[in-house]
Amino acid sequence: MTTELQYKRKAWSVLIVSTWSFTVCFMVWMMFGVIGIPIKKMLDLNATQFGLLTATPVLTGSLVRVPLGIWTDRYGGRIVMALLMMATVPAIWLMGYASEFWHFLTIGLFVGLAGGSFSVGTPYVARWFPKAQQGMAMGIYGAGNSGSAVNKFVAPVILVGFGWAAVPQVYAAIMAGTVVLFWLFSHSDPRHLVPSNVRFADQLRALKDPRVLKYCQYYSIVFGGYVALALWMVQYYIGEYGLDIRVAALLAACFSLPGGVLRAVGGWLSDRYGAHQVTWWVMWVSWICLFLLSYPQTDFTINTLQGPQSFHIGLNVYVFTALMFVLGIAWAFGKASVFKYIANDYPDNIGAISGIVGLAGGLGGFVLPILFGFLVDLTGIRSSAFMLLYGVVWVSLIWMYWTEVRHTDVVRGRADTATLAGAGRP
Repeated sequence: MTTELQYKRKAWSVLIVSTWSFTVCFMVWMMFGVIGIPIKKMLDLNATQFGLLTATPVLTGSLVRVPLGIWTDRYGGRIVMALLMMATVPAIWLMGYASEFWHFLTIGLFVGLAGGSFSVGTPYVARWFPKAQQGMAMGIYGAGNSGSAVNKFVAPVILVGFGWAAVPQVYAAIMAGTVVLFWLFSHSDPRHLVPSNVRFADQLRALKDPRVLKYCQYYSIVFGGYVALALWMVQYYIGEYGLDIRVAALLAACFSLPGGVLRAVGGWLSDRYGAHQVTWWVMWVSWICLFLLSYPQTDFTINTLQGPQSFHIGLNVYVFTALMFVLGIAWAFGKASVFKYIANDYPDNIGAISGIVGLAGGLGGFVLPILFGFLVDLTGIRSSAFMLLYGVVWVSLIWMYWTEVRHTDVVRGRADTATLAGAGRP
């Protein structure tokens, strides 16, 4: 077997086992999206407290992304990923014994470490593939976001059969098995490491680039919004449409599943058409979907010549789910396209930059569920969550227009002017 063929086989082995590991990590990270509902009833939590409960693991998983990305650049993704997953197993198991609100918040901080796996696996798998395939590789790895949908399929079955406390215990066993599987089928390549003479400060210097802040903004909606809604949607279906938890989880998966699995397609599209083109369309599709999802259930009466006429305007569960499905697809593409920007602009510093962008996305996933709960408590309108996301998308569209679309048009106009001026010379 040639050395090149061996390398390709190792690359695909790394990609497959890393994607599986990330799927399990994401499943654990999103655990409260399902078990949080019986816990809310048990502790008699309001909407804001429920948002805090579901978001707490997201906070830790976000804050550790920058150091984990830097450590991956310096020490390699294999060792960092394995140690990270091992560190979460005791906390996941202990979650089943929590009984007070502060217990869940404290243990949730340690369980949240699983969310940091994204910043490990992204640079780890990207460096095993040539530049023209990195969008595809990162997209396939990012499809591990579908762990959110897996959680919605698996957790309700365990919950109904054995109670909510059995869910974290089963998840702890799955995570422990995944550590062994990952170590057996992953590989290391010293050529992928950052040279030892490169300091952490050197790796972080690129963070002063305004482009990084822009990518953080994009990712705060396509990933942060995805995480927030993945945590929020089961209880939204139950409250808005009066569904059983199993049916609610199944319908919520119609958003979570395409939002994870189709990230690989987004990576391929970004390789083919460019990160900007894909992201631009993602934002416009998101804008339309969120505008429609924002409209609350409304009853009103009009005085007509024939007397008062009452009308109802609102999305039924089928139209609502269809819009969520489209939104999930758009955000799957957007998550991949944002990281294609990073692979193009920072090929030698993927770990650190993906860490800070992932941090921004994760913080979005932490803050948004809390704001969702606060807005519901404040206004009593469940669709206020989508109103908030609609505003965030507006910011992204405006920023993208002024820094990319308009800038490109200005540069193209100058080039055309220069061409015409040159053509007019004798």
